[in-house]
Amino acid sequence: MTDHSFTRFINMASPRLGAEVIFATDDFFADKSRLIKDEEAVFIPGKYDDNGKWMDGWESRRKRGQGFDHCILKLGQAGIIKGLDIDTSHFTGNFPPAASVEACFSNADTPGEEAEWIEIVPSMNLNGDSHHLVAVENDTPFTHLRLNIYPDGGVARLRVYGEFYKVWQESDYGKEMDLLAMENGGRPIIANNEHFGVLSNIMQPGKGINMGDGWETRRRREPGNDWAIVALGHAGEINRILVDTAYFKGNFPESISLQAARVAGGTDDSLPVQSQFWEELMPRQKLTADAEHTFESELNKLGSISHVRINIYPDGGISRLRLFGTLDKE
Repeated sequence: MTDHSFTRFINMASPRLGAEVIFATDDFFADKSRLIKDEEAVFIPGKYDDNGKWMDGWESRRKRGQGFDHCILKLGQAGIIKGLDIDTSHFTGNFPPAASVEACFSNADTPGEEAEWIEIVPSMNLNGDSHHLVAVENDTPFTHLRLNIYPDGGVARLRVYGEFYKVWQESDYGKEMDLLAMENGGRPIIANNEHFGVLSNIMQPGKGINMGDGWETRRRREPGNDWAIVALGHAGEINRILVDTAYFKGNFPESISLQAARVAGGTDDSLPVQSQFWEELMPRQKLTADAEHTFESELNKLGSISHVRINIYPDGGISRLRLFGTLDKE
């Protein structure tokens, strides 16, 4: 993956998903927990604390000896990493000249000496006040990351894009669950427009927190409708659907329909063309403002599916989409 298309995946380093910075060799100037805040980093002129200038990120003191600083991040659950953003926004004279990233799989909260750390991003140069987007080519599931900075300095944010890795148990079969939930391995593939809110938001856990915490397109000024494609965490049969337009009051879609298929072969890039001809899982249904809409009898029985195309008419935003169903054993 030579481009930056990995940013369409979920940020697995979000505290809302259970991620936590559990260790730093030094965070004298800026607390390590700020490194993974969901909000974009800010700079507040004139704001100081007892240790000096307040910075929105993780910042160590100036190193006066050999070695380098590092911090360890624990993901909410194991995941396959597709790419990283090492963001030095607002760090200009105090950013690290270089960084590298290692990862490991550990059942412990804090990996012990037996942990096998694998380098997923070799040492690379950093610039001040910049985003550094780096693709990762490794399909191994990891639970922890170690960000090394050479030799010291500050990083505003670390974003870890990928998909959660779910180990299915025998007891999961026959149990109704949200097969699109990101914690169950659901992932966004593509949306024709994400001007005001990214597609991955609709599979976040819990209720949306505001209008920005959903998928929202720009105002459509031409014929047609907006659409998106998502992949279930496991193929299965959908029995019930919840569409939540929480906080979308003057900008919710007039209606929504869903198409679906059990996809075999091809690539994510080939799905938009194929999806036009998928069968209708749910015919077009009216939506209302700031409300949960449950659909069950309206669904067509398609059997086992793996991918869903979301059609919203003509545009607008939805907060959450829940696709409740049972796993397919095949």
